[in-house]
Amino acid sequence: MGPQERRRVQEVANKEVVNKAVEESTDTSKDERPMSVSTEGRRQEGGLAEGGRVVLHALLIALVIRTLLFQPFNIPSGSMKGTLLIGDYLFVSKYSYGYSHYSLPLSPPLFSGRIFGSAPERGDVVVFRLPKDDSTDYIKRVIGLPGDRIKMIDGLLYINGTPVKRERVDDFIDDENGGAERVRRWRETLPNGVTYLSLDLQDNGFLDNTQEYLVPPGHYFMMGDNRDNSTDSRVLSAVGYVPFENLVGKAQIIFFSIGDGEPAWHIWSWPWSVRWSRLFTIVR
Repeated sequence: MGPQERRRVQEVANKEVVNKAVEESTDTSKDERPMSVSTEGRRQEGGLAEGGRVVLHALLIALVIRTLLFQPFNIPSGSMKGTLLIGDYLFVSKYSYGYSHYSLPLSPPLFSGRIFGSAPERGDVVVFRLPKDDSTDYIKRVIGLPGDRIKMIDGLLYINGTPVKRERVDDFIDDENGGAERVRRWRETLPNGVTYLSLDLQDNGFLDNTQEYLVPPGHYFMMGDNRDNSTDSRVLSAVGYVPFENLVGKAQIIFFSIGDGEPAWHIWSWPWSVRWSRLFTIVR
């Protein structure tokens, strides 16, 4: 083979090498594009999955807190006026009296009685499920314990035949309806030493004189602090004696309060409608 032929063979071989390299480069670039799209898709799916896990964990934590520790409630009526006002928002401790099926969301009847049950003390402000309609929450003060005899005589509370100590204090100024109504206010002291304020709207009110109530075993006698404007255990046909199982929790602290009939979500009205002095007040 002469020199010219060897050069031709070498040129052909070089062209084949170059063509092969170009083809490999083209194939590689074609393969890289789908790989890049696939990787980006996996990253997006991973981000969505991570976000979903965060939301799920947050919901589970909130559910545990609401079920086992604290649950928020708001006050829709004036039956506890003096102590609690319409528009107060408060935290109720679920652990104070143990747990019943009313402690669970939607209250499924998974068990009866209470787990880790602890009896309330006289004078506690408690949230409970209404015995006549267990889908309704009430909030009142524990006045009678199992076996107690409770009676009202001329507006004065008697427990086991003994009148509760009561002393007159400054009037309560009720300005909920735009006016400034003065209401008589008393400081009552229960047999265990717990003191609180009660209101007396009128003389000879409907529930100022009652029969004597004997609290059954495993039940409690509840009363509102606004004595002439409270449907409570004195009205047997509406509330009556409250079973231990129906207790939801103990009122602990007011974390928000808004007056003037404003919904809490009306943020623009907060500067003048929020009762700033009531925020983070302990319920007694």
